[in-house]
Amino acid sequence: MKLSVIIPCYNESETIHQIVAAVKASPIENIEIIIVDDGSTDGTRDILANQIEAEVDQIIYHPRNRGKGAALRTGFGAATGEIVIVQDADLEYDPQEYPLVIEPILKNRADVVFGSRFLGGGSHRVLYFWHTVGNRFLTTLSNMFTNLNLSDMETCYKAFRREIIQGVKIRENRFGFEPEITAKVARMNCRIYEVSISYYGRTYQEGKKINWKDGFRAIYCIIRYGLWS
Repeated sequence: MKLSVIIPCYNESETIHQIVAAVKASPIENIEIIIVDDGSTDGTRDILANQIEAEVDQIIYHPRNRGKGAALRTGFGAATGEIVIVQDADLEYDPQEYPLVIEPILKNRADVVFGSRFLGGGSHRVLYFWHTVGNRFLTTLSNMFTNLNLSDMETCYKAFRREIIQGVKIRENRFGFEPEITAKVARMNCRIYEVSISYYGRTYQEGKKINWKDGFRAIYCIIRYGLWS
């Protein structure tokens, strides 16, 4: 099977070279790399256009910043692989773990796989206590509305059969994508698995972008998409 890796990218000039190299060095041989630049203003677009375009399958440029959800919506629509996975453009998630994440799909046990930072087993950088509390609260609230028993709804590493993710109409433009897609695949009665992954979180000084406003939006999205299709 071919794996399509969708990389939403916004102001990642410090890490974009490294993440592309890491994805290309992953153990997956048949891989499609699609980068969606979401209106970067820090020089990332120049790096992509002049240095990286020849190294990947496709780069799509949004004329202005619209958010991670919007970038993923564009990337999912362009994917041609049988399996599609999300890869943030920072260095928080390790492409060496792609085989672990997609294994349940390859074995025809799952349609969707979440890579959990909280199941244990992988190494984790020690960072923000309240982020962990917030993530667990949002996951619990999401589980209440979806009747799933996920441990990490907000994880970046989500892998899908292509026909599943391309069959979902994504409305959220920012980080509300996470609870939205969780609610929608649950409603589709997809076979959902979780696997333990490593996590190398970064600080706000290092470029982390999610904030407390996104947490309130996530609560709205959990209720909105949990109650209505």
